[in-house]
Amino acid sequence: MPPKGGGKKKKSAKAGGVGQFRRELLFKDDGQEYAQVVKMLGNGHVELDCCDDIKRLGTIRGKMRKRVWIQTGDVVLVGLREYQDGKADIIHKYNPEEVKNLRNLKEIPENIVIQENAASVDVSTILIDVGGDEETEDTIDFI
Repeated sequence: MPPKGGGKKKKSAKAGGVGQFRRELLFKDDGQEYAQVVKMLGNGHVELDCCDDIKRLGTIRGKMRKRVWIQTGDVVLVGLREYQDGKADIIHKYNPEEVKNLRNLKEIPENIVIQENAASVDVSTILIDVGGDEETEDTIDFI
Protein backbone atom coordinates (compact mmCIF):
# COMPACT_ATOMS: atom_id res chain seq x y z
CA MET A 1 0.00 0.00 0.00
CA PRO A 2 1.26 3.53 -0.74
CA PRO A 3 1.93 5.85 2.18
CA LYS A 4 -1.00 8.03 3.18
CA GLY A 5 1.00 10.89 4.67
CA GLY A 6 2.09 12.66 1.48
CA GLY A 7 5.45 13.74 0.18
CA LYS A 8 8.04 16.32 1.03
CA LYS A 9 5.65 19.26 0.63
CA LYS A 10 3.35 17.88 3.30
CA LYS A 11 6.28 17.30 5.62
CA SER A 12 7.60 20.83 5.17
CA ALA A 13 4.10 22.27 5.66
CA LYS A 14 3.75 20.28 8.86
CA ALA A 15 6.98 21.81 10.12
CA GLY A 16 5.66 25.31 9.37
CA GLY A 17 7.81 25.84 6.29
CA VAL A 18 5.21 26.63 3.62
CA GLY A 19 3.61 30.07 3.71
CA GLN A 20 5.54 31.26 6.74
CA PHE A 21 8.11 33.39 4.93
CA ARG A 22 8.16 37.08 4.08
CA ARG A 23 8.93 38.12 0.57
CA GLU A 24 10.59 41.33 -0.48
CA LEU A 25 8.28 44.21 -1.31
CA LEU A 26 8.43 45.08 -5.03
CA PHE A 27 8.15 48.72 -6.06
CA LYS A 28 7.28 49.95 -9.54
CA ASP A 29 9.99 50.85 -12.06
CA ASP A 30 9.87 52.71 -15.36
CA GLY A 31 7.20 51.20 -17.56
CA GLN A 32 5.31 49.70 -14.61
CA GLU A 33 2.24 50.80 -12.68
CA TYR A 34 0.10 49.69 -9.72
CA ALA A 35 -3.44 48.60 -10.54
CA GLN A 36 -6.50 47.03 -8.95
CA VAL A 37 -8.50 44.26 -10.63
CA VAL A 38 -12.01 45.46 -11.43
CA LYS A 39 -13.40 42.51 -13.37
CA MET A 40 -12.33 39.03 -14.43
CA LEU A 41 -12.93 38.60 -18.15
CA GLY A 42 -11.79 35.01 -18.64
CA ASN A 43 -8.99 33.35 -20.62
CA GLY A 44 -6.34 35.08 -18.51
CA HIS A 45 -7.67 38.60 -19.14
CA VAL A 46 -8.78 41.11 -16.51
CA GLU A 47 -10.07 44.66 -16.45
CA LEU A 48 -7.70 46.90 -14.48
CA ASP A 49 -8.10 50.29 -12.85
CA CYS A 50 -4.57 51.70 -12.82
CA CYS A 51 -3.27 54.33 -10.40
CA ASP A 52 -2.65 56.74 -13.29
CA ASP A 53 -6.46 56.94 -13.81
CA ILE A 54 -6.51 54.82 -16.98
CA LYS A 55 -8.63 51.68 -17.38
CA ARG A 56 -6.62 48.93 -19.08
CA LEU A 57 -7.09 45.39 -20.27
CA GLY A 58 -4.65 43.20 -18.38
CA THR A 59 -3.21 39.83 -19.31
CA ILE A 60 -1.99 37.36 -16.70
CA ARG A 61 1.50 36.33 -17.74
CA GLY A 62 2.14 32.68 -18.49
CA LYS A 63 4.38 32.07 -15.49
CA MET A 64 1.56 33.17 -13.16
CA ARG A 65 -1.28 31.22 -14.78
CA LYS A 66 -2.56 28.34 -12.65
CA ARG A 67 -0.01 29.24 -9.95
CA VAL A 68 -1.12 32.63 -8.65
CA TRP A 69 -4.87 33.03 -8.38
CA ILE A 70 -6.04 36.57 -9.09
CA GLN A 71 -9.49 37.73 -8.00
CA THR A 72 -11.55 40.89 -8.25
CA GLY A 73 -10.21 43.56 -5.89
CA ASP A 74 -6.61 42.33 -5.84
CA VAL A 75 -3.82 44.88 -6.17
CA VAL A 76 -1.25 43.97 -8.82
CA LEU A 77 1.87 45.35 -10.46
CA VAL A 78 1.52 45.65 -14.23
CA GLY A 79 4.03 46.16 -17.00
CA LEU A 80 2.87 48.79 -19.47
CA ARG A 81 3.20 48.23 -23.20
CA GLU A 82 4.95 50.92 -25.22
CA TYR A 83 2.96 50.20 -28.36
CA GLN A 84 -0.50 49.71 -26.76
CA ASP A 85 -1.58 52.17 -24.07
CA GLY A 86 -4.85 50.36 -23.33
CA LYS A 87 -3.22 47.02 -22.49
CA ALA A 88 -0.86 45.80 -19.78
CA ASP A 89 0.67 42.58 -18.48
CA ILE A 90 0.27 41.49 -14.85
CA ILE A 91 3.72 40.94 -13.34
CA HIS A 92 3.09 40.52 -9.60
CA LYS A 93 0.19 40.14 -7.15
CA TYR A 94 0.40 41.84 -3.75
CA ASN A 95 -1.09 40.27 -0.62
CA PRO A 96 -3.15 42.50 1.75
CA GLU A 97 -0.22 43.07 4.13
CA GLU A 98 1.96 44.32 1.26
CA VAL A 99 -0.85 46.62 0.08
CA LYS A 100 -1.02 48.18 3.57
CA ASN A 101 2.74 48.72 3.49
CA LEU A 102 2.54 50.35 0.04
CA ARG A 103 -0.25 52.61 1.25
CA ASN A 104 1.75 53.63 4.34
CA LEU A 105 4.75 54.43 2.13
CA LYS A 106 2.48 56.58 -0.12
CA GLU A 107 3.22 54.42 -3.16
CA ILE A 108 -0.45 53.78 -3.93
CA PRO A 109 -3.35 56.20 -3.40
CA GLU A 110 -5.80 55.96 -0.51
CA ASN A 111 -8.77 55.14 -2.78
CA ILE A 112 -7.59 51.55 -3.35
CA VAL A 113 -9.73 49.23 -1.22
CA ILE A 114 -7.96 46.41 0.60
CA GLN A 115 -9.95 43.18 0.49
CA GLU A 116 -8.63 40.69 3.01
CA ASN A 117 -11.32 38.11 2.43
CA ALA A 118 -14.14 38.63 -0.05
CA ALA A 119 -16.39 36.10 1.72
CA SER A 120 -16.20 37.78 5.13
CA VAL A 121 -18.81 40.33 6.15
CA ASP A 122 -18.10 43.29 8.41
CA VAL A 123 -20.61 43.01 11.24
CA SER A 124 -20.58 46.76 11.88
CA THR A 125 -22.10 47.44 8.44
CA ILE A 126 -25.15 45.23 8.88
CA LEU A 127 -28.15 47.40 9.65
CA ILE A 128 -31.47 45.79 10.48
CA ASP A 129 -34.44 48.10 10.85
CA VAL A 130 -37.03 46.45 13.06
CA GLY A 131 -40.13 48.56 13.46
CA GLY A 132 -43.02 48.25 15.86
CA ASP A 133 -46.52 47.64 14.47
CA GLU A 134 -45.98 49.51 11.21
CA GLU A 135 -44.94 47.61 8.10
CA THR A 136 -41.24 48.10 7.41
CA GLU A 137 -38.77 46.22 5.31
CA ASP A 138 -35.62 44.85 6.86
CA THR A 139 -32.57 46.43 5.26
CA ILE A 140 -29.19 44.79 5.24
CA ASP A 141 -26.26 46.64 3.66
CA PHE A 142 -23.24 44.59 2.64
CA ILE A 143 -20.02 46.07 1.45
